[in-house]
Amino acid sequence: MIRGLYTSGYSMLTLNRKMDVVSNNMANVNTNGFKKDVVVFEEFSDVLAKRFFDGSDNSPVPVRIGNMTLYNDIAEVHTDFTQGALENTGINTDVAIEGDESAFFCIAVPQGNQLLEYYTRDGAFKLDSNGRLVTRDGYSVMGQNGPVMLNGSEFTISYTGEIIQDGETVDILRIRKFENPESLRKYGFNLLTATAGSQDGIFEGTIHQGFVERSNVDSVKEMVDMITVLRAYESNQKLIQYQDSTLEKAVNEIGRI
Repeated sequence: MIRGLYTSGYSMLTLNRKMDVVSNNMANVNTNGFKKDVVVFEEFSDVLAKRFFDGSDNSPVPVRIGNMTLYNDIAEVHTDFTQGALENTGINTDVAIEGDESAFFCIAVPQGNQLLEYYTRDGAFKLDSNGRLVTRDGYSVMGQNGPVMLNGSEFTISYTGEIIQDGETVDILRIRKFENPESLRKYGFNLLTATAGSQDGIFEGTIHQGFVERSNVDSVKEMVDMITVLRAYESNQKLIQYQDSTLEKAVNEIGRI
């Protein structure tokens, strides 16, 4: 009976963690370039159950009473890098990547006295008061020559990322392709950071000015997942109540007999 309590309780903890992931996906359904997270389950290993101070001679040596399985546990939270739909905004500073799901814009984030490179698929950029091309949070968009600097909003970006202003190429957008995008980690502000295992590749996509990439979250599917998690959580909750009621009868009623 106690094993059932452990199993249902641990299942509720696992479902609660999955609900956090689903809720985060739902919250970012309208976030440009957002990549949804997917919970990957694995079989939980058997746990050896023991009773202490229960030997025939009152020995403190634990007595083995068998194994119990807590069923599934979360193995990892995997990020799905499938490309989202491109939306035509007609805004000159909006840029989108098409045809290469593991390529990203390079963004410079100041930390202390240095700039660290992060990555994003959110190309909803803007020009700040100094003529820098920046993200919505004010971080510089990187070109091959450093932060992209422009003289006014009249410019064009070619399919290869060349930034042309007044008939001259002033810079080229820095696009970084990863052979193993699963090695990237979410940093916040819709940015990703590389890890020691991240490997560079060759960019094979195209750049589209006046477009943004939408989130790849399917709101209907996420809603279905949310309902499924809620129902499973409620089922485990009821099982705990049933088992608790049975234990109460065993202790209070059968004990008196």
